[in-house]
Amino acid sequence: MPGAATPCGSTGSIRNCSTAPASAASIPYLDFSENARFPILGGLLQRRGGTARHDAVAWGLARGADRLGVDIIQNCEVTGFEREGDRITAVQTSRGTIAAGRVGIAVAGNTSRVAGMAGLELPIESHVLQAFVSEPLKPLIDGVVTFGAGHFYISQSDKGGLVLGGDLDFYNSYAQRGNLPIVENVMAIGCAMMPNVRRVRILRSWGGIMDMSMDGSPIISKTPIDNLYLNAGWCYGGFKATPGSGWVFAHTIAEDRPHAFNEALSLDRFATGHLLDEGGKGPTPKLH
Repeated sequence: MPGAATPCGSTGSIRNCSTAPASAASIPYLDFSENARFPILGGLLQRRGGTARHDAVAWGLARGADRLGVDIIQNCEVTGFEREGDRITAVQTSRGTIAAGRVGIAVAGNTSRVAGMAGLELPIESHVLQAFVSEPLKPLIDGVVTFGAGHFYISQSDKGGLVLGGDLDFYNSYAQRGNLPIVENVMAIGCAMMPNVRRVRILRSWGGIMDMSMDGSPIISKTPIDNLYLNAGWCYGGFKATPGSGWVFAHTIAEDRPHAFNEALSLDRFATGHLLDEGGKGPTPKLH
């Protein structure tokens, strides 16, 4: 339903959301006029939702892993795999060869490239997703505002900058830069929804690489190679799902079988035709 509200994405459960009429009193900066480009008919409100600083979360997870004895090697590029039959025996890196009994791939936008080194061809495409940050402003948005009709989102950082973005660039690329039509589209949607930001200056933008699965759902699975495991295909999302997906991925690697929670997220669903249809769009691929 077209509309704007804070998203119901923090827990992934509709039980923790409430339907509520969007009102000019709660989100007065949106265009509620009769002639609005995107008429606001209603929305979902997640009162427990919010934003998190991505790099700080990554630091916290890294410190926790380090305390548990995990070796974190930075600036260490994977350059290939050593393989004997249907098993990976070692990972070749820019800092030497690392022998391994079991190997997990969780490299987001570089999934196809790294998996290709092991001889796997995956049902994944890599696309650029741009994001933008404005100059600092006084407090304006106290949550996240998003809507599906234009795939637009906007929030405000602790430093006051508006953080916003929209759709994919929709061409395959590993380049972490975007194209101008998407920039224009995101800014036009933002100005239409929030007329008061029309004169705000954009300070910087960047592009992240999304590993887009063909049915829009992630892959947390064993692979045809005996001791190689895959966590990929998170499309637009992934950050909020990191703790849960990491937990079931660790289970899959340790037990050599999927957890009940990720059993349906198998790689072989693309071979058998049992695709996940969470978007309600049918089995046609590339509808991301």
